[in-house]
Amino acid sequence: MKPLEIISALPKWADAAAEVILDSSAFAMPCRVGDETTVLRHAKTLPAESEMLALSVSFGDEPHTLCISRSTRLPELGKLWDNRSDVPEPILLAIVERECGPLLQMLENAVRRQLRLTGLGAVSDAPKLFLELADGSLVFAITRSVSVVSAFGALRNLDIANDEIRSQMLHSECEYAAFAANDADFASLAPGDAVLLPEIGTVAPRLVVDGRFVLDANGVALYVEDSLAHVHAAVPRDISLGEVLDAIDAPLSLPVAGLGAPLNLVKGGRVFASGRLDRIADQLAFVVEST
Repeated sequence: MKPLEIISALPKWADAAAEVILDSSAFAMPCRVGDETTVLRHAKTLPAESEMLALSVSFGDEPHTLCISRSTRLPELGKLWDNRSDVPEPILLAIVERECGPLLQMLENAVRRQLRLTGLGAVSDAPKLFLELADGSLVFAITRSVSVVSAFGALRNLDIANDEIRSQMLHSECEYAAFAANDADFASLAPGDAVLLPEIGTVAPRLVVDGRFVLDANGVALYVEDSLAHVHAAVPRDISLGEVLDAIDAPLSLPVAGLGAPLNLVKGGRVFASGRLDRIADQLAFVVEST
């Protein structure tokens, strides 16, 4: 599985509203500004809006306010920044179109609606989204409209390396064996019975995470419920989403269960019996303690 597929399978993120994704500390939207590939993040320092250049723009027919901070990326604007209120609007807009063209094109591509620069703007009380390029060289604010939020607040714009993503904890159980068994076999189980487990020691254990993923020597895959009986560790363990994501490229190596380890016999997501790993003659076996 790919990281985005894993994130998309978790309700916390799959069911998250666009505004929740956008407001996450993990927001990091890949974008292209001119010839440069970069990332948009929430601005670390919010400049006073009165110190920014306010522009009126529209996405399609929707009016928005775009406020741009002073930046070394915009040298021509920088030369007249302190006196910009004295510059005739047509001249100022012409410089903006020339120097801010890559930024405007990036916003148009991100929102996927035609962007038009309609004139100089005024700072309004409307909620704004303050963003900056990855290197901090340019900070801007854009009206926090439904169009902008829905376009920016997409799962693909989350940084999987961010601690908010990686620190999410998930329930997991180690699976040591799986074998075919019919319901009659399960119905007749009683304390003291033993089920031989020749798979243990010959088949590598795997980790079932949140009932959604399987982590094994092949990496990470979706968990698929089947008709087999499964032998799981009776004591679950928590695993971080970061560990799950790491297992894509560095598959987990899990230890084999030791004698006396508490186990559950599971089928169809239901625990049918609890017991321990023991040895019968020269065979490892699941010894039933309760049903």
